[in-house]
Amino acid sequence: MVALNPPVCDFGQPAIDFDLPGIDGKRHTLASCRGPNGLLVMFICNHCPFVKAIIDRLIRDCRELASAGIGCVAIMSNDIAAYPEDAPESMARWATELDFPFPYLYDETQSVARAYGAVCTPDFFGYNARLELQYRGRLDASGRAPAAPDARRELFEAMRQIATTGQGPAEQTASIGCSIKWHN
Repeated sequence: MVALNPPVCDFGQPAIDFDLPGIDGKRHTLASCRGPNGLLVMFICNHCPFVKAIIDRLIRDCRELASAGIGCVAIMSNDIAAYPEDAPESMARWATELDFPFPYLYDETQSVARAYGAVCTPDFFGYNARLELQYRGRLDASGRAPAAPDARRELFEAMRQIATTGQGPAEQTASIGCSIKWHN
């Protein structure tokens, strides 16, 4: 398993529209997921140790970001033939067990991950109210294991700043995670 880092933030890049099925049986779009002050698009999956290391804090942060007017959405784009634990049934079970406060969507064709330029799980794209990219960093100092309980909440702080000012922090540390599992 190779750990990858996504590229740095391309400030101002517009969010790409999507229309994907959620594990809730509904279709979700960019417009339906955004909040009045911005949107956090997260590429995650069930099996990745990097995602497992942060999922509890990610859920906490998304709950808190909702009160700041930030919408959050998670997208799973892996090849489920190669990684069956990422299949929609498992996505639904995990989201229910952990009480995800955001839609969890299945990108079967991987077209949304490709359009966004997602490279790993987790990969975060933080947009302002105008849906301009302002954050492409990590959640916190976690790797395959959770960071210390008092670790700086980098993504949370950045998204709060974006909600308030429309601008993301100039300094951002790239996320790290497992590569997206592309179809052959």
